[in-house]
Amino acid sequence: MQLIRSPAPLFLVTGGSGQLGRELRRVLSRQGDVIAPSRSELDLASPVSIREVIRRVKPSVIVNAGAYTAVDRAESERDVCFAVNAVAPAVLADEARDINAALVHFSTDYVFDGTKLDPYVETDQPLPLNAYGQSKLEGERAIAASEAAWVVLRTSWIYSAYGKNFLTTVLRLARERAELCIVDDQIGSPTPATAIAAATASLINRARQRTEDIGEAIRADRGVYHYASSGWTSWCGFARAILDAFPDADRRALAVRAIETQEYATPARRPANSRLDSSRILETFGLSTLPWNDELAREAAAIRAPVGTRVHSRVSSSL
Repeated sequence: MQLIRSPAPLFLVTGGSGQLGRELRRVLSRQGDVIAPSRSELDLASPVSIREVIRRVKPSVIVNAGAYTAVDRAESERDVCFAVNAVAPAVLADEARDINAALVHFSTDYVFDGTKLDPYVETDQPLPLNAYGQSKLEGERAIAASEAAWVVLRTSWIYSAYGKNFLTTVLRLARERAELCIVDDQIGSPTPATAIAAATASLINRARQRTEDIGEAIRADRGVYHYASSGWTSWCGFARAILDAFPDADRRALAVRAIETQEYATPARRPANSRLDSSRILETFGLSTLPWNDELAREAAAIRAPVGTRVHSRVSSSL
């Protein structure tokens, strides 16, 4: 089959300053031009703002990495949570359809209740336990009901060297406390933002090789896909692995004590099993995943690398 290289696309990345958005900006800039508006320029809680930016920029691909992710606060801030996670994806899909752009949207393992004993597949019935999961599920369904060319990537336990996530929180708490008490009866697959961004770029590049019309290529394979590291651990196991991966980090913590969920009360309920089966994305797009502990080792090595040896990219951060 002859490969087709389409003209360089224009990417519009929402949530560009977040942990996933930062990595998407870096990798997508190798394929084309990237515009990553700030929140003041594109407010996902405002449909008017979304429509105005998209109609002005006219991107080839919209990559929606923006989301309301404060899981516990979402229980008391449902309006803004649903505006960003449910209404905004519907608006993005409508606008993508109107300009024949492809839409890549990210969702979460929290659309499931976690009672299944095996990893979840895409056809399993969603049943969110909290407002955040409900809002993300509504966003998925709004996109699926649209006529846009779309792909939804569900992932889990995202972490990176940037922002507020489990990795950075554990390293911070290890500097402040002599002992960390971490939940051990919730399991999942820690997945670095770098891996998710690389998979997204590969998926889009594959579409570009098939036809000059990225939207047409994405439309042929549109659907929901799971993408998470292989293997699994608990939050406690992940915390211990983080401290092992950063032996030279400044810290007081000498021990990580396993506790049960009931000992750590939170406003929002979490699924006990967050494992995702990523077989479908391998079969459709040829995207494989690495074991979560191997990914953590790679991330730790990259984070510890001298600043001058890290790869940086030039992207447009404004309109």
